Amino acid sequence: MNMLETVLLVLHLLVAAAICGFVLLQHGKGADMGAAFGSGSSGSLFGAAGSANFLSRTTAILAAVFFASSLGLTWLGSHHSASSSVMQQGVMEKMAPKTSDVPAAPGALPAPAPAPAADPAKAAAPPAAPSAAPPGQSTEGSKAGEVPK
Repeated sequence: MNMLETVLLVLHLLVAAAICGFVLLQHGKGADMGAAFGSGSSGSLFGAAGSANFLSRTTAILAAVFFASSLGLTWLGSHHSASSSVMQQGVMEKMAPKTSDVPAAPGALPAPAPAPAADPAKAAAPPAAPSAAPPGQSTEGSKAGEVPK
């Protein structure tokens, strides 16, 4: 957070608190009716008519400053420079897989491992013949993984 953004944020919070205070100091519309007939509202700090102008103008000015500081904070937040914070960078950018960690594609054949030369009799043996089909079923036209009917 740079210095300008910090100052603008503190100003924004102070103006918000001041708006709350000035709105609470203002009297409602029903208080004017009571002041016309000699009620206690005419003895206020600003007088019967003076408080409306001062408080309403101050509240309007504070509202304009609050609106401008909101726009400024929004602009500063959207135009940040590239930060090197871990919390603001994407997780997937840091966790790119290495080529050795990537598994082979499902249809790809793995590279054949070299056979040990210790037992030449097992290495030269032909593969076993496929098992015979149960009686009444033929193996012609069947595919691996298919359930016979």
